[in-house]
Amino acid sequence: MAVPPSETENRTILSFFYSNYLLNRIRAFYPFSPTSFLYSLTTRFRSTQRRECLPLPLLFNSLDSSMILTKESKVHGVLEDILERVLINLHGIQKNLQFWQSRAERSDAWKAYFMVFERGPRAFVDETVKLLRGRAAEGSSIQNLCQSSSEYINERVTVLSSLRYSLATFLAQVYMEVDKVGEEIVTDPEKKLHSLLITINDLFSTLEASIGHLHAMRQSESSVDGSYSMPLLFQKLPEINQEGSQWTDCEISDAINSVYQNLHKLESYISFLVMKHRKPRKVTQYWIRYTCGAVGLSACSIWLLQHSSLTGSSDLDNWIQEAKDSTVGFFKDHVEQPILSIRDELFETFRKRHQGIMDHEEVQLTSNSLHRMLLAFSEQTKGQKFPGNASDQEMLEIVMDRYEKELTHPIQNLLSGELARAMLIQVQKLKLDIETAMLELNQILRANEINFAILAALPAFFLSLLLIMLVRGWFKQDTKAEGRGRIARIQRRLLVVEVEKRIIQYQISVEQGLERDAQCMFGLVLYSLDRLYRSVKRHAEASGEWQCLRQDIIDLARPGLQTTYKLTVTSRMERVYDCLLPILKRR
Repeated sequence: MAVPPSETENRTILSFFYSNYLLNRIRAFYPFSPTSFLYSLTTRFRSTQRRECLPLPLLFNSLDSSMILTKESKVHGVLEDILERVLINLHGIQKNLQFWQSRAERSDAWKAYFMVFERGPRAFVDETVKLLRGRAAEGSSIQNLCQSSSEYINERVTVLSSLRYSLATFLAQVYMEVDKVGEEIVTDPEKKLHSLLITINDLFSTLEASIGHLHAMRQSESSVDGSYSMPLLFQKLPEINQEGSQWTDCEISDAINSVYQNLHKLESYISFLVMKHRKPRKVTQYWIRYTCGAVGLSACSIWLLQHSSLTGSSDLDNWIQEAKDSTVGFFKDHVEQPILSIRDELFETFRKRHQGIMDHEEVQLTSNSLHRMLLAFSEQTKGQKFPGNASDQEMLEIVMDRYEKELTHPIQNLLSGELARAMLIQVQKLKLDIETAMLELNQILRANEINFAILAALPAFFLSLLLIMLVRGWFKQDTKAEGRGRIARIQRRLLVVEVEKRIIQYQISVEQGLERDAQCMFGLVLYSLDRLYRSVKRHAEASGEWQCLRQDIIDLARPGLQTTYKLTVTSRMERVYDCLLPILKRR
């Protein structure tokens, strides 16, 4: 049993449908010639800058006359518009279908949670009321909720899958027809142009029959929307000389106009169905979080208002001043001073080297003075001449021996002996040791001044690094395949895997004789190749490998190539091209 649509959803769809209907009726009142109408339709479908999409399988090698170029340009523009619009609609269908498929794979509890909490506040109130009524009636309200959620999700998966199947089949049929006449439309445009336009018009009729069951499926759900019961009716090709050998320019314009009108009706119908079965918006899915955030922000705003000068309080001004002072202090302590210290260390090396030389000379003077004192004391004590290069350690032993003997009678020797002289020599030795230790410590501190400055700047460095990473992630936008980072590279490789899987599924359908399924798989292959084409173009142009990669993508889109060759191409693409390689394998 299908879940009936809400009143708000019906109103939205009704407004969308009637706005398109009124727009088409207003356009019908204006007189037009075939050329001006073709121009208006073309400009309506084409944007100011055409969207980059998978190229058509056309060959332009023998354009000898301006007449051939004109006729070929007309049909080429029509085919490009058909391919572009169908691919865009397929992308919208695919995004919504992937969302509902991911929800369908979850448990019943997750589905029930989605029905209650991820469909907006109105659905939350309605489902809560149903649960309370079911509990009051002593019924299994939870079980009914799980069942209704499964039906709600499965119904959307079914409709979007059927719509994707029909649209992908239509895309494959158009592409195959263009591939058949791609070379002949250049050599014999007058004949092939007519047949190609007739074939495309017939394909629209086939598409109308294939999506007619979607109208019957959704007709039972329309309550107020009476216009929704109107079936999709594509315009037939005007009654012109279809069997003739040559069409006039007016007849060609009428045929192209018919194709554009059918394309517009198709797009409106698909937009209508996709809107009916689209996934909830981010705001709708996370409305509880946004509501809590809004409530928290409101409470914070009220609290700040109470402490602001508007209510006569100076708390907010004091906090702002304290934050300002703290920021300035942090900047001076962790940014300005460390940078100045590093600058002094790097650019004042000569001055510090000179100062170190002066300190070393002072220590040398103290050492020379101690050497002379030891030499004089030793010569007087031993009564012999010592050489000038005598060791300070040997002479210091003589001083210590004399010092120990003088300590036996300290008072007597302090006045008449050598005790005072020996003590002064030891004081000089202690001074030399202290100066030497200070010199070494000063050298260690000077050698590590830049390290201390870097340590002081580390908090500011890490804060700047975090800010740079946030800004870099915001600019790169790696969540999509067009990005530059690791996630975007993974997305591009997954697109190649998707192309490979669908090529295999296409071959399996061909071998089993399932022609419609094979055409659908080929249409999905074209869709995946279009996404790959757009995601790798900018990166491949930057690395200089776009010409080869573009040719490989075009080869994968050709219906006549063997599956083994296509699988070889996909395998080569994953191994050769830089924009498709994993980051770890890049050189």
